[in-house]
Amino acid sequence: MNEVQRQDDQPPQAPTPIGAGSGPTVLRMLLGGQLRRMREAAGVTPDRAGYAIRASRSKISRVELGRVSFKERDVADLLTLYGVTGEREREQILALARQANNQGWWARYDDVLPEWFETYIGLEQAATLIRSYELQFVPGLFQTEGYARALVRLGHRSASEEEIERRVMLRMKRQQLLADLAQAPRLWAVVDETALLRPLGGRDVMRGQLLRLIEVADFPQVTLQVVPFERGGHSAVSGSSFSILRFAEPDLPDIVYIEQMTGALYLDKRDDVENYLEVMTNLTAEADTPADSKGVLQKLARTI
Repeated sequence: MNEVQRQDDQPPQAPTPIGAGSGPTVLRMLLGGQLRRMREAAGVTPDRAGYAIRASRSKISRVELGRVSFKERDVADLLTLYGVTGEREREQILALARQANNQGWWARYDDVLPEWFETYIGLEQAATLIRSYELQFVPGLFQTEGYARALVRLGHRSASEEEIERRVMLRMKRQQLLADLAQAPRLWAVVDETALLRPLGGRDVMRGQLLRLIEVADFPQVTLQVVPFERGGHSAVSGSSFSILRFAEPDLPDIVYIEQMTGALYLDKRDDVENYLEVMTNLTAEADTPADSKGVLQKLARTI
């Protein structure tokens, strides 16, 4: 008997536990990881798995990474190929596939939401800890509406006013994540002072943005640190902004997110993640303390 086979009269192996805050993005990742482990245990190659569902090897890779939605028929065919015959286990996994195909609230913004960023929002909504370093701009979860509007206009100069407002609304909607203290992730942001000195939207907008940062710095789930401009070089000086997301689900690795002009990188290999974790640890040591950082924000707000 193949090691992943189950008899109906035996206790099935339950699917990976799912946290209460998990959304469809994380469910797809969990299910994809389970399918990958089943495929490897059954000794099935990605090419053979792709053939079984009338797809390519690259499609199997995207399925196992949780980057695409699942067709229930495809999941059922893969389970058969992998020797998963127990009725209860099959039904549990197929039920997870149906859950993973549900749309998140952000689907209503698909007209202004690129696919590569849709993945990030799903991860953001499910993370328990988000650590980020911002070099050029205020972190999106802390932006005021005026600041967000100025930033959207900067990046989408030919967009209509309607599109701009849709993009701003999406960013404001993301910030509802901070409202529920019971479900909100822990946020630890290190911001280069350069981002605070860049006058987006004019003096009034920037003053309002600095006051907002002072406000969120007091949130119990937020740690905010500033890297002073006068400090010169630091651990991330040769890199770019990035975020590291951690999840409650034990089967999900930390993920490093690096946004680019027309796409994004999602890194989950252990060596890559550990390198970024080390940089983040160094940045938090090199930046001002949260209390001193709040003083920097107050000084900037008074002098702008």
